[in-house]
Order: sequence, then C-alpha cells, then structure tokens
Amino acid sequence: MREVDTSFGQEERNATETLAQTPATDDASRRAAEASVGTAALRKKYGWGSRLRSYFVFDPLIWFYTVILGIISIPVSLFGEKERILHGFARFWSQLIMKTISSPVRVSGLENIDVSKPTVIAVNHASAIDIPVLYVYLPFQFRIVFKKELLVYPIVGWHLRRSGQVCIDQQNPSRSIGSIRSALKGLKSGIPLVIFPEGGRTSDGEIKPFLPGAFFLAIKAQVDVIPVALIGTYELLPMDTFHIKCRPLEMRVGKPISTAGYTLRDLDALSAKVHAAMEKLYYEAPELPLAT
Repeated sequence: MREVDTSFGQEERNATETLAQTPATDDASRRAAEASVGTAALRKKYGWGSRLRSYFVFDPLIWFYTVILGIISIPVSLFGEKERILHGFARFWSQLIMKTISSPVRVSGLENIDVSKPTVIAVNHASAIDIPVLYVYLPFQFRIVFKKELLVYPIVGWHLRRSGQVCIDQQNPSRSIGSIRSALKGLKSGIPLVIFPEGGRTSDGEIKPFLPGAFFLAIKAQVDVIPVALIGTYELLPMDTFHIKCRPLEMRVGKPISTAGYTLRDLDALSAKVHAAMEKLYYEAPELPLAT
C-alpha cells in the first residue's frame, strides 16, 4: 500500500482508514478506497500554489519560448535544409518546456523502433504536452500529421507549413491530396510519420475510437505501424485548462505491427489491431508515483 502523508486533513485520514480496513479480497471496495486517497492527495498537491506557479511561471515561459524560437527559426531555416533545421528548433523548444515543468519521463521499448526502416508511429493524444514529449524522447527526425485548423495560429502555423509536416483537412479530404502524396514520398524515403489516430485530444483521458482512414498511408507505403502510449499527460494538462500539474510521465513503445499484404480493404482490421495494442500499452502500464 502506498505510504500516506501524515499531514493529511480529516477527509484524507478517513479515506486512509477505510483503505487500511478493507479486506484484500474485496477488490471493488479497495479500489474505491484507493481512489479516495488518491483524489484527496491530488487536491492537496495541486491546489492554489500549483495553479499560481502554472499561470504565472510555466505558462508565460512556454509562450515566451514559442514566440522567440518561432520567430528566430523561420529566417534561420532559409539557410540550409529547412526541415532538419526546424526539427532541431522544435526539439530545443520541447526540451526547454520539459525542463521548465520538471516532469520526468520514463521511456521503455524504444528499441522497437528500427530507424533504418520507414514506420508510422501511432500515438494516443491526451494533451498539448504530447508534442514536446515526442520531440524530446524520439531521438530521430519525424513528421507529424496535423489538422488544418492549426494553420490559423501565428508562428505555430508558419512552422508547420515550412517544416514538412502533413496537413489534413478533415472537413474536405480531397484538399489534402498534395500533403498525402508528400507524406507518402517521405515515408518511402525513410522518414517516420507520427499520427494521432483518434483525430484529436481525448476529453476524459480514455483512448477513443480511431478515425477510419488513420492508417491509409501505412498501408499504401506497406510500412510497419508502431503503437506508442503516453501515460500521465492527460493528468498533467487536460483540455480546456492552462493549469500544468507537474508529475512523472511515461512513454511506452510497443512492438511493430506489419502491414505486409494489407490492402485498403483491411483498414478496419489494421485499425482494430493497433487500437488493441495501444489499449494494452496504456491500461496495463504500472501506476506512476506522484511527483515530489
């Protein structure tokens, strides 16, 4: 049983006593008691002090990094291989963010990615912090499939346009043909492609159904799909908030899933296979301790 902070209030002590008195065989009651202790601990840990630190330190610094590096990166990318240069800027931006928020990331299974082969990397999408985590802990160049709506944002949109990322118009897919052809060419040349097959961030931390055409490029290029589960990013920064709750994170990389012999008629079968692998990685991951 997790050690309990003796400075807890009466509510936390009551929940802890319930947990201690719950028989080990009563799994449902014990899980409920554990949840009560966890909820009380989180309320204590991520109160106003955490909010003020996020709103007045973390958030302004992240915006500062974004504006300064975004503005500098565009002219610098005119002198040399722009995709490589902009990837370097994005990685440095991500490293600054991860160091600022002091949230360590435990990585496992990275050896499952063979950088000598083109791959599609399918990642669950729970938080805006997912992108910095990927840039820091995937030690190679890659491209990301993103929604057209992101192009309206100054600096971010400029970077996405120039860095070779793949823009998808979900409202009018026919307008994405050029980007899809470019992505297919990049895949065949060996540049990994990162996709978020849910189509957007989850609103409750659960893995959502995948979009029907999420693995179109993987099948067309006949490349392996590698599921990657990011754990804890939803709890750190869910949708509709700027409150960053510093905590340990985990990135779990699964085994490659071959698309050899698959045709576009097998999109649903491949999607279901990757979804099952993603759920196994995500839900069977060991619980991470709270940050100290």
